[in-house]
Amino acid sequence: MKIRNFALPLAFAVLSTFAASAQSAAAQGKPVAPGIQPDNMDTSVKPGDNFYLYANGDWIKRTVIPPDRGSVGVFSVLADQSSKNTRAIIEETAKSNPAPGSNARKIADLYNSYMDEAAVESRGLAPIQPHLAAIAAIQDKKQLAHALGQSLRADVDALNNTNFHTPNLFGLWVAPGFQDSDHYAAYLLQGGLVLPDREYYLSDNDHMKAIREKYKTHISAMLKLAGFSDTDARAAKILELEHNIAEKHLSLADNEDIHKANNTWTRADFIAKAPGLDWDEYFAGANLSRQAEFTVWQPSAFTAESALVASVSLDTWKDWLAYHLIEREAGVLPKAFADESFDFFGKGLYGVPQQRPRWQRGVSVVNGLLGDAVGQIYAQRYFSPEAKAEAQAMVANIIAAFRKRIESLDWMAPATKAEAQAKLTTLYVGVGYPETWMDYSAFEVKADDLFGNFARADQFRLNYNINRLGKPVDKHQWSMTPQTVNAVNLPLQNALNFPAAILQPPFFDAKAPAAVNYGAIGSVIGHEISHTFDTEGSTFDSKGRVRNWWTEADLKHFDEATAKLAKQFDAYAPFPDVHVNGKQTIAENIADNGGLTAAFDAYHVALNGKPAPEQYGFTGDQQFFIAFAQNWGTKDREAGLRQQVLTDPHAPDEYRADEVRNVDAWYKAFNVQPGETLYLAPADRVRIW
Repeated sequence: MKIRNFALPLAFAVLSTFAASAQSAAAQGKPVAPGIQPDNMDTSVKPGDNFYLYANGDWIKRTVIPPDRGSVGVFSVLADQSSKNTRAIIEETAKSNPAPGSNARKIADLYNSYMDEAAVESRGLAPIQPHLAAIAAIQDKKQLAHALGQSLRADVDALNNTNFHTPNLFGLWVAPGFQDSDHYAAYLLQGGLVLPDREYYLSDNDHMKAIREKYKTHISAMLKLAGFSDTDARAAKILELEHNIAEKHLSLADNEDIHKANNTWTRADFIAKAPGLDWDEYFAGANLSRQAEFTVWQPSAFTAESALVASVSLDTWKDWLAYHLIEREAGVLPKAFADESFDFFGKGLYGVPQQRPRWQRGVSVVNGLLGDAVGQIYAQRYFSPEAKAEAQAMVANIIAAFRKRIESLDWMAPATKAEAQAKLTTLYVGVGYPETWMDYSAFEVKADDLFGNFARADQFRLNYNINRLGKPVDKHQWSMTPQTVNAVNLPLQNALNFPAAILQPPFFDAKAPAAVNYGAIGSVIGHEISHTFDTEGSTFDSKGRVRNWWTEADLKHFDEATAKLAKQFDAYAPFPDVHVNGKQTIAENIADNGGLTAAFDAYHVALNGKPAPEQYGFTGDQQFFIAFAQNWGTKDREAGLRQQVLTDPHAPDEYRADEVRNVDAWYKAFNVQPGETLYLAPADRVRIW
């Protein structure tokens, strides 16, 4: 579960399910007890008709989305607190005159360079002009191939990112190999698009047509700001090129099929299978000439995009390169560029009327480029050894519950069970913070060069990843920083990360009833463990290799159960013209399904045979399910929710809360009866793990 990427600007809000309830209770002079938040509930709604509104309805009614946010959700209380804590660390560091070359100095100089708006304005277009001039000087397709290679960034994560494409022609991902998980391999993924997904270019509905017209106007405006002429005509050709690229892209749902992605190409294969692009020049420009082979995630897209390099005019490709460069760097150029970019992406795509304050954007920049440097301080200051020990104990309990569930499955053969248990045995669970930290000594940061800092950060990340190729894998390496409010499963490492920032109230509170902790953070922990056995995770063995460890009959049963769950989610529609894609969201839905049931089992074990205490008149089991549903209390702007349904492997939060309808214990806890909206007959409830 990777909720958001730091580069996406519209993730979180000041209010949250927990915070709003606490404010309401405090205003009435009532004590705020750790646990579920009854002030958020709408008990006029039958649990069996709409459990999401039952748990969150009053909060949704009274909550207003702030003008600089695309949504308000329970994750926001921690995201905002983490942002404030991180700001304090960064600003203290920036004022402390740290030693030259130290991580602290890099933090200070990066933040100060971003916050010095006057310096950015005074430099104008000067920082980007040499790069635009280099593009303008391209004279043939050979030089174009070299420039396309130079634009390569290590900016995709095929298994743990909501974004499966890069605005560059292709994206590089360095990760353990599909067959040799002990060494890092090079993966190349389709790219070339700026809009969030291929459907934004291809869909024929009026909403998408309107977005494309606005996008074309935006491209023209960005080119005009950079001093280009005849920008409307150039913008039309750029959009046409991106449309042609989008036609060749695989969908998000198809991207998640690991077997379709397992394609090893040698350097000769690129020339034979994807003619049109001068691959030798491309790899030379990308500093990958010494790499003998790659895993090509979407072969058909590579063949098609390479052909477009040959068939589309050189001038159009040069304009495409220039526009993509300008768009990528808009945030570090003069305010007119950042404002134009926000007007289209923030207001147009996400429906957000107001940009976030610059300090918040500055914190995101530092977290994005120097996350581990900040994270070391964050972990020391905000995550105690006691909190780590308590979280590790919960993880152990939920893994034990998973073991028991696997052992009791009547449809799984002993050989398959043994392989599944082996995955749990070798599973690495990182709690709070990593064991080793990123070395930033090769990343040069200057207090007076914001544009250069971003360019050097891109090159630092690319060099870091290229230098890992062929080397032994660090199975304990993290993909998140401690200050990130999120959690993740890393199937190629058979590992989980639970950063410190998510292990706080309202998700986890040592003073809260066990029912609430297991329903809240426990279901998140269970979700990530369950990813080990979802449609993606189930294709990897205990060493992280792509290998079929299932019997034919077991795999058939698993596929039938997952298809049943996908069909269940296909029926959900946040808008009359927008339905959830069950295939696209299936891995996350499986994780919710298995994680919730394992967390419930672990909660009952944690009671040690004692009765659960009631809170606010709710039994322990009721608290567990309410806490789970309150995890997902969210209020979205329409534009952002539409975008999520198209481009996110997670279903909208309302439908994630509805996962309770597949759990027998929920029916008993709330006396849910046939005829109620969420009721499923026992035979129709999806039970996978």
